Amino acid sequence: MKELFEKYGITYDGESLEKFDIFKRLLKEYGSKFNITAVLDDEGINVKHFLDSVLFVDKFSTGAEVIEIGSGGGFPSIPNKILRNDLKFTLVEATGKKCEFLNTVVKELGLKGVTVLNSRAEELGKDRKYREKYDYAIARAVAGMNVLSELCLPLVRISGKFVAFKGNAEEELNAAKSAIKTLGGKVKEVYSFDLPCGAGKREIIEVEKVFSTDIKYPRQYAKIKKSPL
Repeated sequence: MKELFEKYGITYDGESLEKFDIFKRLLKEYGSKFNITAVLDDEGINVKHFLDSVLFVDKFSTGAEVIEIGSGGGFPSIPNKILRNDLKFTLVEATGKKCEFLNTVVKELGLKGVTVLNSRAEELGKDRKYREKYDYAIARAVAGMNVLSELCLPLVRISGKFVAFKGNAEEELNAAKSAIKTLGGKVKEVYSFDLPCGAGKREIIEVEKVFSTDIKYPRQYAKIKKSPL
């Protein structure tokens, strides 16, 4: 990992590298059993999961409250938490087995300020305890931008950010601009990266929340999928 982090200008220390090694071991142990990921070789984990997750790590504000939608194996949240202990994360995952895995990772790595919720984003977005409470809502490889925007933006406070980790997303983003505007956001920046080892292009889309989301959003997930904004 050291060479990859240095190539991309990512700051790390010895303790962080040890935690990445433990995380990798847990992914190999539970990855297939809990349907976490099909990528279980060292190079694939290092590049497609760890490096890919931390390309935005230096852009989070200090001490930010971050909610991750569709956490799955904990990407990108856990790698960012390893490198940025000041950040606080709420990991939202609908599948119980994956929540079990995430809680195991949090315990094994000794991570503080990480909460795992076995829930759905569209339910939390209607709950006063979570709605418009977060500095950032993030998601990686969960759904299209128009669907993700409706799941994530209701959870972000005004002036906070929704950050989507994507592949080549130009067409997808263009199709979602109306939804983003309707939900109170505006595209602030798109960061582009080429991953090593032929892993392809990555784009990270940063959307700023500029006004409060109408209370009618998010809708039920079936409606979001059937009729995206």
